[in-house]
Amino acid sequence: MKYRHEFKYFISAQEIAVLKTRLSAIVPLDSHVGPDGRYTIRSLYFDSITDRCFWENEGGSDPREKFRIRIYNGSPARIALECKRKEHGKTLKTSCTINRDQCESLMRGELPGDVSESQDVLRKLMTLMQTELFRPKIIVEYDRIPYVYRLGNVRITFDTNIRSSTQLSQFLEKDVPTRPILQSGEHLLEVKYDEFLPDYIKNVLELGTLSQTAFSKYYLCRKFNTGGIL
Repeated sequence: MKYRHEFKYFISAQEIAVLKTRLSAIVPLDSHVGPDGRYTIRSLYFDSITDRCFWENEGGSDPREKFRIRIYNGSPARIALECKRKEHGKTLKTSCTINRDQCESLMRGELPGDVSESQDVLRKLMTLMQTELFRPKIIVEYDRIPYVYRLGNVRITFDTNIRSSTQLSQFLEKDVPTRPILQSGEHLLEVKYDEFLPDYIKNVLELGTLSQTAFSKYYLCRKFNTGGIL
């Protein structure tokens, strides 16, 4: 487990087009992308009865954690439960796979059975479900264009068409009804790396117009989704 640097920026579709052209010459796409150079991520986020995670993000609390279940391309073939911890400006992600029965129990706000020794993250979430009444809150879905560079363990991702859904019971369905969160043409760029970001990649990413944000997709979707926090 290793803490990583992570920076987020609001970015336009036009700026994505420019950076994709620049990056394609030096950084390969993630091998898991589809023929269109992207994949779809869908996450089900949990929060306490007092929405602690939301308000900690709002206030910039340090450290803070979020729990989510994640699938790719609308497929339940692999279901991951993740805990993302933010501390001193860096992030640490721990995860474990869960089976469909466990996932469906969590979706209902119930404690799953048959928890294995390797499912530490699941046991931690179950404790929070009992002590702080953590429950599913919202679905976050987006299309990711990911670039991966081995030196420095760099990941540069363009997360487009960010959308949300309160139809929590449909999380494992192929398609979920969603609504967009950001304005048309507005997306997120994320830059993640371990100890260092190579200068030539940093220079390629320099546009002089990017707007950095500390807010998470979960925060944005809760804040701007009908029936959410506000």
